[in-house]
Amino acid sequence: MGRVSILGELEQMVLMAVLRLEGAYPVSVRDEIKMRTGVDLSRGTIYVTLHRLEQRGLVVSVLGDPTPERGGKAKRCFTVTADGRAELRASRAALRKLGAGLERLIGG
Repeated sequence: MGRVSILGELEQMVLMAVLRLEGAYPVSVRDEIKMRTGVDLSRGTIYVTLHRLEQRGLVVSVLGDPTPERGGKAKRCFTVTADGRAELRASRAALRKLGAGLERLIGG
C-alpha cells in the first residue's frame, strides 16, 4: 500500500471550509468553521494552518484587490489544489475505515 498522509483534524476542517467557500479569505474560513461546528478558532490559528497547507501544496493563494478605503490592504484568497483534494479524500477514507463499527463500542 502507498504512503497515506493523514491530515490532522484542524487541517481537514480548514480544507473543507476552503472547499465550501470556493476561494476563501482566512476570516471567512474561520467564520465557516465556527458556523458549521461551533469551534471558535483564532485568526492566527487559521493563518498558520493555511500557510502550512500552502507550503505542502494543498492550497494555493493569490492576492486580491486592496479594500476600497485609503491605504486598504489586499486580501489573500485561498483555493484547494488537486493534491489537497486527494489528501483530504485519503484522510477521510482512512478515518472512516478505522472508525467502522465503533458506534457500538462508544455508544450512539
